[in-house]
Amino acid sequence: MNMKGKICITTLEFPPDVGGVGESVSRIAKLLTSEGYEVHVAVFRSKQRLVPNGERRQASCKTTLQDGIYVHRIKSAAREAVPEIQDFFSEVYFYLRQLHDRHHFDLFHAFFLNETGYVTTLLAKEFNIPVINSVRGSDLHKHIFNPKTHGQIAWMLENSNWTTFVSRDLQRRAIALVPSIRYKSCAFWNSIVPFEFGHLPKPALLDQVSGVVIGSTGRFRDKKGIEYLLQSCAELSQEIDLTLLLVGDFVEKERTYWERQVRLSGIGNRLRITGIISREEALAYLPHLDIYAIPSLHDGCPNAMLEAMLAGCPVVGSNVDAIGEILADGTSGLVVEPANVADLTQALRYLALNSNRRQALGNGARQKVLTDLAPAVEKTNWMAVYQQVLSESTVAPDLAIA
Repeated sequence: MNMKGKICITTLEFPPDVGGVGESVSRIAKLLTSEGYEVHVAVFRSKQRLVPNGERRQASCKTTLQDGIYVHRIKSAAREAVPEIQDFFSEVYFYLRQLHDRHHFDLFHAFFLNETGYVTTLLAKEFNIPVINSVRGSDLHKHIFNPKTHGQIAWMLENSNWTTFVSRDLQRRAIALVPSIRYKSCAFWNSIVPFEFGHLPKPALLDQVSGVVIGSTGRFRDKKGIEYLLQSCAELSQEIDLTLLLVGDFVEKERTYWERQVRLSGIGNRLRITGIISREEALAYLPHLDIYAIPSLHDGCPNAMLEAMLAGCPVVGSNVDAIGEILADGTSGLVVEPANVADLTQALRYLALNSNRRQALGNGARQKVLTDLAPAVEKTNWMAVYQQVLSESTVAPDLAIA
């Protein structure tokens, strides 16, 4: 197959790193490789500048080949206890430019506006290389409210050749910030590669759950709305035999808050938390959930929900971002208003008491990801975007999900 062009994707994470952005970048990089593009992935994250135990290190860029994809992991130098953020980005830029000088990329693509987007867009504009920025969620839901990054984000949106969003909510906010984005952007959902759950190991805590099992997965933090799920399940546990199973753990910096929320909820021994486990172990729990709950306050297009749907879980999710968009037709779950305990409790109660409805929605959830969120759909969308940008056409691409 003739090589169509050289793409450099910049990202905060890439497998084996754990995280939804990394999984998405890996999936998209493989799609591009299968279409004949030479794909390079540059991985860097500002928190990696912090080295434990006061160690020092030289800056580096280590390159490996993963599934036909060139992966460049960039680390800044640690010359002092806490390196300045501008020193980190300056060194990232240096290595990113070296990669461009060596490989002569035809297009840059940054995932996440904060951190990766700015340095990537700056380099691309300096060398007159087209650049795509992909908004994932927190970059416009949280970081836009930081006065230090607001100006950068607006500049990136204005100067990106094309911007993609995983939900219409995110696209609407970007248009409010930079109206011209309306004519050089699109919104479409993530996809999920089908796999079977039968080969996965038996989950460790399975013997400790009873009744209706309501579960959620991930790294639980501010945006996930878990406090409302705790309150709802504590209330329901007074009338229904249930277990709330959190597959994952609370982020460390918020742990004191979440421990307090657990105590105040009164959920007691109805709660089980697995702690941090491997992705394979986390996936193994999904077929054993009666209801998957994702009461997020904002969340982009979470891969965790798509995995639960693939496992045949009926979903109760907030009417935010792609969660509300995917569940809106009522075939795979119930939509509730965010931060609304009464609404969440009513939906959970309804499904907990109606096993036939749970089964129907679970079947619908699996069917929806196998059709509407299939890799072929996402591939069509991405190919349209890439061809649009590389051809410098002014005609908007024809996308499967507008």
